[in-house]
Amino acid sequence: MRGSQFAELTAFVAVAEHRSFSKAAAQLGIAPSTLSETIRSLEERLGMRLFNRTTRSVASTEAGDRLLSSLQPALDGVGRAIESLNDLRDKPAGTLRITMARSIAAGVAAPVIAEFLAKYPDVTLEMSSDDHKVDIVSARFDAGIRIGEMIEKDMIAQRISDPFPLIAIASPAYLLKHGSPAEPAELHGHRAIRFRKGGEGGLLEWTFERDKRRIDVDPAASYIVNDMQLAMHAAIDGAGITYLPQLMLQEHLDSGALARVLPDWEHTLSGLFVYYPSRRQMPTTLQVFIDFLKSHRIRWQSGTPYAGATTRAL
Repeated sequence: MRGSQFAELTAFVAVAEHRSFSKAAAQLGIAPSTLSETIRSLEERLGMRLFNRTTRSVASTEAGDRLLSSLQPALDGVGRAIESLNDLRDKPAGTLRITMARSIAAGVAAPVIAEFLAKYPDVTLEMSSDDHKVDIVSARFDAGIRIGEMIEKDMIAQRISDPFPLIAIASPAYLLKHGSPAEPAELHGHRAIRFRKGGEGGLLEWTFERDKRRIDVDPAASYIVNDMQLAMHAAIDGAGITYLPQLMLQEHLDSGALARVLPDWEHTLSGLFVYYPSRRQMPTTLQVFIDFLKSHRIRWQSGTPYAGATTRAL
């Protein structure tokens, strides 16, 4: 149905319900003359009169009565549909689809998701985890959570963590057996667990910085994975040295399952951001999710991440 036809039918229903052109025109916010012309156009297109009208009264014809009875269920359905959209606009409800880097999903997101769902029981959260770049528009996600360096420039991004470092780590058992390198260049003599990036398929660069010095190392890989969690667990099992965001490693560093390699060398990333394509008419559900993540911003204190409340301006 074309927009002009829908406008004609809307005008017809208004006149039929009010039995008055002036009252119907006031409801629709148009001039009575415009409404009369709209009804005349509809009658000409249908080839039959829908209203009998005099200067004192308006009454629908048999054809008008039949058209109104046919249209009413459909119009009631349209009204209910619009009302349901108003519910989505006015209160957090419905399904929210989020893509998140797998490397941070378990350690960072999982602890706060239960709190979000408890706070907003009418929201269904569908979370997809992947360590590669995702086109959230074509994949029909509402938003994504990634390290800033992985977010396309045309996205709107809001910070939900402090910057954090990429570091080299290994198991204590591996370092006891093979020794610990003293300089980044010595990594070439070790078994390297490398992460393959999505899209272009290159290996994650190993970059180390200290005292304004920057060294890029490209050690030969003994094990290549496309999942940072696999790389982390391989390192825990003693398969070699790997290079990952400290944000996902802290629990295992604290427990002693992993140890830092080259502790004075690291490369700082911009941090985690929630990103989405547009601010225009943002769904209430997405807005409260973003506000919730910002209020639980991940901060760093003495090298240890923790989920903070709103203790610092964002």
